[in-house]
Amino acid sequence: MVYQKIETDGFNRQEVFNLFANPFTTTRPPITLDEREQYLLLDEAFEDETLLADLDIRYDMGAVQFASITSYIDRDILVSRDASALTGSVSVDLGYPSTAVRLPSNLRDTTDLKQFTQEVRLTSNSDGPLQWVIGAFYSDVERTYAQRLPTPGYDAFTDAVLGAGTSAAVANGFPANSPYNADLPYDITQKAVFGEATYEFGRLSLTAGGRYYDFEEERQFISGGLFANGDRQTDKTSSDGFTPRFLASYEFSDSMTFNAQAAKGFRLGGVNDPLNLPLCTPQDAAIFGGFQSYDDETLWNYEAGVKSRFAGVALNAAAFYTDIKNLQTTLDAGSCSSRVVFNVPEAHTMGVEAELSARIGEGFELSVSGSMLEAEFDSTVRDGTGAVIGGIREGNRLPSVPKFQMAVTGTYTWAVSSTMDGFVNASYQHVGSRYTQASDQENNPRSFVSGLPFGGASGTNATIVDLKLPAYDLVNISAGIEMTSGLDVIAYVNNLFDENALMSFDRERGGRARLGFAVGQPRTMGVTVRKSF
Repeated sequence: MVYQKIETDGFNRQEVFNLFANPFTTTRPPITLDEREQYLLLDEAFEDETLLADLDIRYDMGAVQFASITSYIDRDILVSRDASALTGSVSVDLGYPSTAVRLPSNLRDTTDLKQFTQEVRLTSNSDGPLQWVIGAFYSDVERTYAQRLPTPGYDAFTDAVLGAGTSAAVANGFPANSPYNADLPYDITQKAVFGEATYEFGRLSLTAGGRYYDFEEERQFISGGLFANGDRQTDKTSSDGFTPRFLASYEFSDSMTFNAQAAKGFRLGGVNDPLNLPLCTPQDAAIFGGFQSYDDETLWNYEAGVKSRFAGVALNAAAFYTDIKNLQTTLDAGSCSSRVVFNVPEAHTMGVEAELSARIGEGFELSVSGSMLEAEFDSTVRDGTGAVIGGIREGNRLPSVPKFQMAVTGTYTWAVSSTMDGFVNASYQHVGSRYTQASDQENNPRSFVSGLPFGGASGTNATIVDLKLPAYDLVNISAGIEMTSGLDVIAYVNNLFDENALMSFDRERGGRARLGFAVGQPRTMGVTVRKSF
């Protein structure tokens, strides 16, 4: 069992700028300043409380070994952020007075997750040429995702501008002074059976296996408030199928092995959330309103590689190609303040990856790993007018995938006593440039215009942003003791140099409200205490 508490200095930082305001001063991608400067009106926060319990039972039955793995997760997450620019942009559209546009507005996303999983396996336990495993898997996930937009005083302005009783009429049972609310309870059940067998023909071994899966998902969507549709609907998704895997391995020598494999993968389809139609322009409602559901995603992965070990040095390298069908990719639905998942008929990834590890002294181990990757769409998705939707164009890069990344890790271990070992670990990670969404690589740098005259700003000035997320580098260090009693105590500092890594770019209402870079976790220090039984 593991319990971990993390304290951070300013967790969930963002570099934020609004289209009807100036951005913060920043050395990040070049930005053309608008008429005035505006800072966040509310503090932002992230909280995550997680309980994880595992029970692992093994029983040796002679020629067969039995294993049972039970896991339970109880997790509560809160993401609280300043949505004043989002709410204010709608208020400008509705003709509210400037005092209403300036109201602090807090978007609170909460997730309550409870997950139970059970797996049982029977494994061969002999020295013969045939090795096998069969098993069954069950998972039940209950997840409730909720959004609230508390904006004190907002209902009074709504009733004054749109008519008495408007706020109560659109609340749909949700709290007052919260123009958007949504509850999304999910229940996802997965059942599977799997098996795999390997037969050795001298130095050559062949493996074949597969997994039969059965997914069922039920989701409710309930919304209310001025910015919502007043939805009450239940969606169900189910899918079943078989994913095979084939592997061939040849032991060239005692220290070198070549292998090749082909395996099929799967991701469950689903139903998109309804668009927030009160926020949509007619054009965006027409473009994105027709994509209500998305299909299962499938892929075939082909890989060939080598594993070698000699004189305390290990080298693993592989080349791979993945053929993807109905790739699920997410786009912002323009001004609707919604996100929509699309299926892209064809896409691929291909690349090489390698890992080198070595013991370069007593107690000192060093490893270096890296990958080079090409990930592109092989199809183009168009709307009813023939226009390309969201940069989903053949040849464009898949979102959030760097072309190059690498990591270096070093660990030094020594004996403190006969029952205790000490260690120090340091790691360096480099992640290359990426794009948040497929559309970001077209018409980039991008010019955003809010069209929201407010507070002396015309609403016609452009804010220009380079949407290519720059590469970043992280350094982590940790030190601790490991005891033969199973008790470990580890102190760590993550992001030692407090790198302000740009992880993604967020545009509210298609760029009509707040624009912001979500950044990585800042320097974080903590202590982990772990007990093995």
